[in-house]
Amino acid sequence: MSFASRRLFSVSALLRSHIGSSPVYLTPETKFVVESMTLPKIIRKGNKSLKLSQSVTVSGPLGKVDMEVPDFVSISHDESSAKIEVTVKDASDKTQRSMWGTVRSHINNHVTGVNEGHMAVLKFVGTGYRAQLEENGAFVNVKVGASVKQGLDVPEGITVKSPVPTSLILEGVNKQQVLLFAANLRKFHPPEPYKGKGIYVNNETIKIKDKKIK
Repeated sequence: MSFASRRLFSVSALLRSHIGSSPVYLTPETKFVVESMTLPKIIRKGNKSLKLSQSVTVSGPLGKVDMEVPDFVSISHDESSAKIEVTVKDASDKTQRSMWGTVRSHINNHVTGVNEGHMAVLKFVGTGYRAQLEENGAFVNVKVGASVKQGLDVPEGITVKSPVPTSLILEGVNKQQVLLFAANLRKFHPPEPYKGKGIYVNNETIKIKDKKIK
């Protein structure tokens, strides 16, 4: 096979982010504002640093979400078409290309959150395993076999419901915060692989193992 007839994979389009280049569409009830930060923040990401110099605010019927965006990200807002487009200065840069899709995904999640909300469902599996809301819903008391009281304060912006003692429903406009709180509650007793006891998040499943016999 001659060199000319070979397929040159290196010439394929690798610089565009399929997620980042997709526009985000706003509902009529959504307000979107991009502002320059008075005091930019510098954070470390691997062996590089990011300068967060822009503030994005997304608000809607259910609430408001703020996020900080790096200086190399450009966000255009076409009010006539209610469309948001995200680009970066140098798509060949690995860090910028990864943040391109990340920023676009966060904006899309925030638009969904302020209009529809985000939810996580926790299921308690095990004899006597359950959760109880205390302090008018401000504290989640988790009972998963420990002899001492365990639980967490409910973060601001998140509401918790307990339709039955073995289930919790977490709701909020910020998807990251909802999933982080769910993960922190799960840490009290992650599902174990021998009896299947533990706290499950959303549609989580595990593979049950045979008990080791010595």
